[in-house]
Amino acid sequence: MTTTPTALQPVAVLGSGGWGTALAVHLGGLGKEVRLWGRNPDLVAEMLAKRENRIYLPAVELPPSVHPTSSLNEALSGARCVVLAVPSHGTRDVLRRAAPAITDRTVIVSATKGLEEGTLLRMTEVIEQELKSLRYVTVLSGPSFSKEFAQKLPTAVCVAGRCGITVKAVQREFRSQGFRLYDTEDVVGVEIGGAMKNVIAIAAGVVEAMGLGYNARSALITRGLAEVSRLAVAVGGKRETLFGLSGLGDLVLTCTGTLSRNRRLGLELGRGHSLDVVLDGMTTVTEGVRTTGAALELGIRHDVELPITAQMAEVLAGRKKPRAAVEDLMLRRQRSETETT
Repeated sequence: MTTTPTALQPVAVLGSGGWGTALAVHLGGLGKEVRLWGRNPDLVAEMLAKRENRIYLPAVELPPSVHPTSSLNEALSGARCVVLAVPSHGTRDVLRRAAPAITDRTVIVSATKGLEEGTLLRMTEVIEQELKSLRYVTVLSGPSFSKEFAQKLPTAVCVAGRCGITVKAVQREFRSQGFRLYDTEDVVGVEIGGAMKNVIAIAAGVVEAMGLGYNARSALITRGLAEVSRLAVAVGGKRETLFGLSGLGDLVLTCTGTLSRNRRLGLELGRGHSLDVVLDGMTTVTEGVRTTGAALELGIRHDVELPITAQMAEVLAGRKKPRAAVEDLMLRRQRSETETT
């Protein structure tokens, strides 16, 4: 019978950005021993001295059981659970370096939302390639701003995985009074929803910056959900998953919330600023930029039309002005709302 460790600790959280730090704070607050790994030694030294990640999660104190480190081996030594919270473009490299210290009994929790450029792989597919197994791999995804989560405001997400026992273990070990986890077997749907919502959020920011009104933003979010659902189903996900927390829930939050990095990037693009200028002014990773091109390629591979994604790719590349992109979306062929291709 398949079993998993009864207590998922020590925990290694790989990635000291806002989300990785928030997860470390949460797990440390539950009394777990947590090693928070970051690639920047200066940031790690500051976290050790100040007990705070002032760059990515300011004004949130690190619990005593959270130990920042810039040594991957130190973070992984004896870890029963590894939480991956590095940007999608860095996931493979970190996994490759971490693999020798990860056993076939280690529970992996993927908390990264995105697609790998070039390969077009989802994060669990990258994990499978580098660790040679998906036996104890789960995905954590849903509407969750790191700042609110770290402040213990109510948050609900999905945890997806092929091994039901492992999923239940993550549910049990990560749950708190303010954090609720819903289980699902649909890893594909959860990952596509988490990745694609960032693309739609950029478009939502563009629409908002142009002053096109709530009608336009509501229509964009709704048709964006249809677009995300088409792609998810084409690559093996379940349509109903996209109407839950990891689809609709995350999409609404990211398209409307003031803490959304991707929405903020769209706002700046809609105000006429170039992508390079906008990115130069941001300290955090905006996953939607990389995901847009990868998702468009994935759509082409599976013969799935992604009109919003296609227009955002043109805007991000500087080949089209935001207003022209919106006009082209409005002038597309009229169709039935229930069309699935």
